[in-house]
This record gives sequence, C-alpha cells and structure tokens, in this order.
Amino acid sequence: MAMELHQLRIFEAVVRHRTVTDAAVALDRAPSSVSAQIRALERSLGVSLFERTPTGMRPTGAGERLLVWARRLLDQAEQARAEVAGRSRQVRLGALQTIAATYVPRVLARLAERRPGVEVEVRPGVSRDDLLAGVIAGRLEAALVLDTGEALGDLGFPAPPEPLTFLDVDEVPLALVAAPRHPLAGRAGLTPADLTGERLLVNAPNCSFLMAADRVVGPGPERVWTGGVPVMRAWAEQGLGVALLPEFAVSSARDAGTLTRLDLPAPALSLRLVWRGDQEDVPGLRDVLYAACA
Repeated sequence: MAMELHQLRIFEAVVRHRTVTDAAVALDRAPSSVSAQIRALERSLGVSLFERTPTGMRPTGAGERLLVWARRLLDQAEQARAEVAGRSRQVRLGALQTIAATYVPRVLARLAERRPGVEVEVRPGVSRDDLLAGVIAGRLEAALVLDTGEALGDLGFPAPPEPLTFLDVDEVPLALVAAPRHPLAGRAGLTPADLTGERLLVNAPNCSFLMAADRVVGPGPERVWTGGVPVMRAWAEQGLGVALLPEFAVSSARDAGTLTRLDLPAPALSLRLVWRGDQEDVPGLRDVLYAACA
C-alpha cells in the first residue's frame, strides 16, 4: 500500500495535537477516520509510529523520522500546487500581538515597496511557544520573537525541540517605569537593592518582559500578576507598582507625564526573526527576510 499525502497530513496533525480527538477536530474529520488512517499508514510502513501514553500520543523513533519527511513532503506539495496554479505562495509570518502592532508594519511597508508580488499573512500569537511550534510544524514560514544572547532561548525560555535559524533584526529598548509620584522617581543611580519590597507588575510566567525583569531587578520586588502590556502600563500609571516594558509601549505616557522612567539600567532585547533553515527556498521567504533586516 502506498503512503499518501492525506495520511501524512493526518499523521502530522496527531503529532502536533497529541490526541486523535484534537487532531480530528483540527482536520474536521471523525476520530475514527483519523485512527483508521494512522493504522493504515503504520501497516504500509511496517512500523509503529506512536506510543499511546496517559498524556497523549507520542511519536516513536520511526515516527520522529517520518515527521521530518512528512513536513518536507507536505511543504513541497504546497509549493508545487502554487507554482502549477500560477499564484505566488503566501508567506505566513507569526508575531506576538505587541510586536505585530509596532514592528510588523515596517516590514510590510518595505516588502510592498521592494517585492510587491509577495503576499504576507500576519498571524498574531499569544504565546512564544505556539509561534516556535508553528515554525517547526510548517504552519508558519517565520516568526518574530523577543530574545537575547547568542542562542535561541538565552532570555530564559526553553530552546525549541528542533534547531531553528534566526537573525536579530532590531533592538527593543526597555524602560523601568512608574508613576511620577513614586518614591523612587527622580532618584539617580538606582540598583536592584533599591527595589526590594516594591511591587513589580508582571504578565504571564513565560512573558519576555518578566524574564528580562528577573535579570534586571532580581528577586527583591514582589511580583504582582496583572495582564498584558496595556494593563501593566495602566496599573503603573495609577501608582500600583513599577513595570519593565518596551520603550515603544510607554513613550507616549512618558511624554504625557503619566509615567516616568526610573534610573535603573535595562539592557535592550533583540527582535529575533526565526525560521527553519531547510525551508529558505519557500517562495517569498527570502524576500521577507530581506525586508525585515533592512
């Protein structure tokens, strides 16, 4: 029995979603159909592709090897379909919402000027892990994330399970801000020790700005869980704590006098464009890389 593309799509979906039921929902199929296609694929290859565990379906060694080929073959099939149909392939670019709102428009403007035939579908994300998983799985051609250092994940998040290529395309300056009436406002030469006992407004545990704050201010301040960047900024304006935020998110509030920058050095983060090195020949991807780096 020959291995078919639709079986590879189902196989990849089960790997990604970890259960037959979730894969079936994503594919708009019945779970019994998904299970049957996985069994048929295993019979055609003569190997077991999954281990059934209490936490879901986990690829065997043979499944891991097939996953590399499945993603490659599915991507090539999509490229072939696009070329035969005479249409340019749409490049899917993922970015966290704060980045999509501020930096992505610059990339799109440069791309429209230099490569007007390339289409980019921007997919805002709420999780860095989801963006990286999307690039690995081929759901995204590239993604913009915040990081620092020489390796992906040096900011403090786990490195992706598969190696990805990246390039730093811009700096994202950070500012530790508070309401103008805050006791530390106007004091020069602050150190992390000066923030002991202060309220540090933070978002989710895996938030880039929290990871950066852990390095900048240390463990002294009390972490106060709030919400995203707009919520942290608003709470800081109301004197409910201090916040380490990107400069672009607080510049207007500083100009208006509702926030002030505290005199504690905060190294900039890197805006990092991430993609799969084995997919650089995807139509339009190199153009996006060029526009992002200009």
